[in-house]
Amino acid sequence: MHCTTCGREIAAGSNFCYYCGARQPVAAAAYAPWTGKRLMRSSTDVKIAGVCAGFAEYLDWDVTLVRVLWVILTLMPAPLLPGIIAYAVCWVVMPVAPKPVVAAVASPSEDVAGTTHTPQAI
Repeated sequence: MHCTTCGREIAAGSNFCYYCGARQPVAAAAYAPWTGKRLMRSSTDVKIAGVCAGFAEYLDWDVTLVRVLWVILTLMPAPLLPGIIAYAVCWVVMPVAPKPVVAAVASPSEDVAGTTHTPQAI
């Protein structure tokens, strides 16, 4: 990478030139939004707080499997306390996922197939 002002070579991804101090243009790819998964409580598949459903969505597992594993792990190591505390901490710490967008409802002049009917003159 070369400085746009003095023309000297600088490290790739530098924000400023080491020699003249000029600000360097930033590539658009450097600020691309993150598109990975986020661990969030489910807002749709909720039994108590949506924590197990959130873990199931994040791990791409069946929610019933996660719930059964959570109950087993709650009862196995020490009776109840660690699993309940972990669930409560997850309930407080994990953000709630936004509700899914509902498809637009068809207006009275549209049928199920989505075709529009115009009123006919008599």
